[in-house]
Amino acid sequence: MSAHSGDPAPEQLAADLSGAVRRLVRRFRGVSPDSGLSPSQRSVLARLDGAGPDTTAGLARAELVRPQSMRMTVSALEDLGLVERAPDPDDGRQSVVSVSDQGRRTLTEMRAAKRDWLAAALADELDPAERRQLADAVVLLERLVRK
Repeated sequence: MSAHSGDPAPEQLAADLSGAVRRLVRRFRGVSPDSGLSPSQRSVLARLDGAGPDTTAGLARAELVRPQSMRMTVSALEDLGLVERAPDPDDGRQSVVSVSDQGRRTLTEMRAAKRDWLAAALADELDPAERRQLADAVVLLERLVRK
């Protein structure tokens, strides 16, 4: 991150923050257990875990991909035993996709590896005052993403 004195320009702060977040995400990917999942498969699995079951069409809309692409992603996840399909109670022509127990275990392992790495990095690299600053920044970041 660039060192700035005074009030940083929003444009520069945005560029610095974007770069730091990109590098953090890369590090997270590097410390996750090798699940063999593509980024889109991980995203769909996490979405289903967080938002609950959905149709393939609903997932395609949420992930901003074509329905055909989502069908392939869901099929791959189903082949790995990470998701399950059940008839849609509102529309028998469709099915609802949900995370399987194996999918939840996979997500738990991936999230734990990321959290453990980050906790160790915070303990090793930051002093208590810096951790307090970062905690304050997290509050601000949460406010930004709520909009």
